[in-house]
Amino acid sequence: MPLPLILLPLLAQVGPMVSPGAAPPINLPTGAERPAKPRQRTARAAPARLAEPGPLQTCLTDTEPQHALDLGDAWLASAKGPAQTQAQLCRGSALTRLERWSDAQAAFLAGRDAAAGTDHTARATLGAMAGNAALAANAPAPALAALDVAHRDAVAANDAALAGAIALDRARALVALKREPEAATALAEARTGVPDNPEAWLLSATLARRQNKLAEAQQYIEKAAQLMPVDPEIGLEAGVIAELAGHEAAARKSWQSVVAAAPESEQAKTARGYLAQIGAAPAAPKAR
Repeated sequence: MPLPLILLPLLAQVGPMVSPGAAPPINLPTGAERPAKPRQRTARAAPARLAEPGPLQTCLTDTEPQHALDLGDAWLASAKGPAQTQAQLCRGSALTRLERWSDAQAAFLAGRDAAAGTDHTARATLGAMAGNAALAANAPAPALAALDVAHRDAVAANDAALAGAIALDRARALVALKREPEAATALAEARTGVPDNPEAWLLSATLARRQNKLAEAQQYIEKAAQLMPVDPEIGLEAGVIAELAGHEAAARKSWQSVVAAAPESEQAKTARGYLAQIGAAPAAPKAR
């Protein structure tokens, strides 16, 4: 049974499902065969208690990342014990803004290790930042190692939302390592822990589509579109799912919505390629 069309500001992003195989195959570019990439981020937000007024807040709000790094270096030189956690957080955040991913990862890990063993929230947060830096450096194996430890700390802190957010990052690393069944398990936790995060649903849709679970993929992409109606990545993925399910008209509308919403984006470039492959919509039959 076809799933209902969602009525959203960009309702063309998501179309109903039909029987797979009804549409002719299209040559999907390589990018569409990979789960959605994480949106570019600088660093996971520091807990409020770590960013209270003081040197760390000054560092994190400094608009010049090199100056912020210099502040962090000077701070670290005099910091002792757990105080090094904040100094390394300062340094790692500045290094992230400078896109020095490996150095940022090392700083965040050093900050995690400087935290008290019982401070699971700080350890989880710094570990998650390290994992994100490694993902940005296209190093999924060390990313997963950091994220696994961070996830255990988040669970120990009884912070389901933090554990869910880290599970989402773990899923990205697991997909990159071609460990898709484990990624699906991590995404299930992410959908529970951070149900309002559209990326959890988008990545779930993409992974389900890759596994040819098109009904699940449709459900996930609909939820992603509910949470973020105007989004090129969601619209692009919705079109791919619709096309593979045999609903070419819905796919065309999804990809056209991507081009209209963000014409200069990489997603729009990909959408134009898809549209060129399926061609123009058939002419409506003339009324007699």
